[in-house]
Amino acid sequence: MYRLLAGILMLSAPVAAAANEFEPVRDKSAFLSLVQDRELRISLYGLSLNVMPDGKIKGSALGWDITGSWSWKDGYFCREMDWSGMAIDYNCQLVEAQGSDKLRFTVDQGAGDSATFRLR
Repeated sequence: MYRLLAGILMLSAPVAAAANEFEPVRDKSAFLSLVQDRELRISLYGLSLNVMPDGKIKGSALGWDITGSWSWKDGYFCREMDWSGMAIDYNCQLVEAQGSDKLRFTVDQGAGDSATFRLR
């Protein structure tokens, strides 16, 4: 359950790099090109999120709805969410991409815990 919550709490135009390296995403339009019409997933926890261009976040985890809002500030993905009545506080996160298949979100502008999502 802790790992699921950590994945939920985490919520880059990739530069050519070695296949296993994550590259920072610093631009909102690059971020949107990665997530548009795609789902961010951590299958182990049944976690799926859609980050929409209009600033909304929708998804679910363990069968419970996730809603929220996001913005892009100073090169960071900033969001607040609600997981079935449990508030998930506002936090700005470093976003890194591994190609166009994975995104890693690290809380506290890159200084905290991170979660890696597959893009589907």
